[in-house]
Order: sequence, then C-alpha cells, then structure tokens
Amino acid sequence: MIPAEILEKIGKERHAYEKELMEFIRIPSVSADPKHANDVRKAAEWVLEKLQKMGFEGRSYETEGHPVIYAERCPYKDQQTLLIYGHYDVQPPDPVEAWKSPPFSPEIRDGYIYGRGATDDKGQFLTYLKAIEAILSESGEIPINVKFLVEGEEELGSINLVPFVKKHKKELEADAIAISDSAQFASGMPTICYGLRGITYLQLDVYGPAFDLHSGHYGGAVANPANVLVEILSRLMDNEGKILIPGFYDDVIDIEPWECKEMASLPYEEEAVKKHLCIKHLKPEKGYTPLECMKARPTLDINGIWGGYSGPGTKTIIPSKAGAKVSMRLVPDQDPEKITALFKEYVNSISPEGVTVQMTEFQKNHPVIVPRENDTIKAAFCAIQSGFGKTPVFIREGGSIGIVSDFKNVLGIENILLIGWGSPDDGAHSPNERFSLEDFNNGIKSAAALLYELKV
Repeated sequence: MIPAEILEKIGKERHAYEKELMEFIRIPSVSADPKHANDVRKAAEWVLEKLQKMGFEGRSYETEGHPVIYAERCPYKDQQTLLIYGHYDVQPPDPVEAWKSPPFSPEIRDGYIYGRGATDDKGQFLTYLKAIEAILSESGEIPINVKFLVEGEEELGSINLVPFVKKHKKELEADAIAISDSAQFASGMPTICYGLRGITYLQLDVYGPAFDLHSGHYGGAVANPANVLVEILSRLMDNEGKILIPGFYDDVIDIEPWECKEMASLPYEEEAVKKHLCIKHLKPEKGYTPLECMKARPTLDINGIWGGYSGPGTKTIIPSKAGAKVSMRLVPDQDPEKITALFKEYVNSISPEGVTVQMTEFQKNHPVIVPRENDTIKAAFCAIQSGFGKTPVFIREGGSIGIVSDFKNVLGIENILLIGWGSPDDGAHSPNERFSLEDFNNGIKSAAALLYELKV
C-alpha cells in the first residue's frame, strides 16, 4: 500500500506537476515531420534531464532515426525490477485550424489540459516521473528497481527501437513492464488491457499520364488515376464490413465466447457514442457488435486520399496521379508481413492497364495478448484501485503499441502491464487532444502505488 505521506506529497505538488506537463507539451516533437527533428531531440533531452535529476543513471542513444533514452535506478539485488516504457514523440497536429487553442501552446479549460501529446503519451508517461519524484522526496529511495525506456518513434511504428531492444537485451532485463499509452474503457472506469491489435500501413500511388490533361480533350480515352484509385479502394471491403482480400481472415482467432460475454457486460452506450461523434449510425462488421469490432476484430481503413484539383471553383483535368494511405488493424494470429503481401497481390490483380500502381510499406506490428491472471496483474489491480478509488475492468484495446510484441518475444517478458490513464474521448491523434487533470493526478497516484505493490 502506498504510504500516506506519498499521497500527501502528490496532492501538494499537483499544480506544479500540471505546469511541468504544459512545459513538455510545448515541445513540438512531431516525429513524422523532418522539420521537427530538432524538437524531437529537444524532447528526448528534456526526458533524460528529468531522469538524471532524480538520480537515474542513463544516456541518450542515437539510432538511424530519433534518439532512445535509457535510464535505471536499481539499488536492490533481491527486489523486483520494473521496466517503464513511454514515448516522447507526438502525432502531427493537422488540421491545425480545427484546434480551439494552438496544439503546442497548452491550455487548461474545464478540468482538462489541451495540447498535442497531452494524453498520447506525454501526460501518461509523465505520471511515472512524478510518482517517483514524490517517493524520492519523502522516503529517499524507491521501493523496487526501476528502468526507463523512452523512444521518439512510437508514432512511426518503433522501427528503430526493435534493433535497440535486440542489442540491449541485458540492460532491459526486468520482471515486468509498465506501459501507460492507452485509455480507460470509459471516463471514470480505469482499465487493465490484456490485448492489442497489430497493424500494417501502406501508401498507394496511382500514376497515369506524365502531366495533368484537359478532361475534355482526353476524357474517355485515358485512364484517370483518381478514378482507378477509387475503384481499387472500393473493392477492398464490402458493404457488410467484410474485407475482400483473399486469405485475409485465414489466421484470425475469433473472439472467445467468454470475451463476448465480458464485453457485453460493460456499460457501453451506443447512443452516447453516436452523440459524441455527431453521427446517426454505427456500421459494425456483420455478425459482431460495435464494441467487438472496435476492440477485437480486424479492420481496413483509408486514412488519407488525394489527387487532382481541390481548390476553389473548377479545373477540368485528368490528374496525372492520385494516392491514398491505408491501414489494417490485425488480431491474433494474423502476421503483418503476410497480410501486407496479400494486400499487394490483391491490389495488383485488380489494377487495370493504363496506370502504374506503386505501393510503399510503412508500419508493421504484430497483435499481442498478455496474461491477465498473475501476481503482477494483481499488483496493478490494487495500485489502480488505490489511485483511482475504483475497481478496474479488463479489456482488449483496438489500438496498437508496436513494441509490445517485441518486448514479449525478444526480451521474453510475459508480465506486460497495459494500464492507460487516458479516456476514450481525449481525442488522441485528433485536433483538441486533451487529458483530464483528474486522470493525470490519479495516474500519478496509481504509478506510485504500483511500485509499492510490486515490492516483495
């Protein structure tokens, strides 16, 4: 159980912690944009400085992309070791005009802090730093051994973290891993996640004539790349939500009956979801509930599409090229390499003559299921109860955290705690991303409690 003086310290420093989160958010560490490379590095340095000030031994490691921060404070030979993972990079803020306040000028409104990275993942990651800071200030030492692994490319699929993990297996040895980069099931309903979907992400570029053509002169005789792109995309999924790529479902492990029962018991309110999203209908895959589709079924989504003229007025052209970005969320036992190959084969088979279709691979991560019944899970369960004052529920999460499967497969660590402090309506990856200050505070208390609960 967390000592009372630690809880008191966290309460006293609450506003100071919030100011520090605002400072962190002000660093525009957009890993996908080369223009922000220096900002990403600045964020890495910010994290390392905070850890070193708390007495952690660590350094910044260069990769082919953005730096990886590793630090440790391991004073015990006979105690548990917890590896804490987080990321300091953020998604692009676009469309910037949709933000009520600038994405990198955080504001506090109505009990929330608004800014890019507030919940994904700067705010959630910072809870661990502040928890340890509070413990050290009151007791002088942490109750267990702690290691930190913090990267700057989670939003890019952790492509350079995987070789780092393979190279530094010895340093990364731990009894358990804690990751807070997801959400509660609902606001005020803390959650322990036991499964994540994987992902594969590609870009399609359709090339036609060498330059834009007058649609009156050439229309009807020259293949239009935008038309072709739309035709290809329309043949990826049917009207009942079934993905039409041959072999796509071959390795899917369907949702277990007990999981369906558990999900059905959760307080999911479809009307509230539609109201929040400002839509009239949900469109789940035939035979499955919306919640089952969001948490535990494979998906295919067009994430972006472009081509031709989109300015004011008219411009009658056949565009020379068009493109789209497509992601597929995967479930056990789908292999992202296999699904990527099947996608390419199918797209090539339905692409007509008269255009060239080029496909570029980006992110590929495996789905993962982790144990939900052991002493480590029990410790997390008690810690969350202590921090939030509520009993957590167990769920699978629809999102992806790419490095989790590598932690499991490369490091051989089964005890992976996926304990997100955020809320589904925080707007991660969207304009006006936010983080509840109450969840931030409860996350700090839960993180502190976890260190005590893991003590043997």
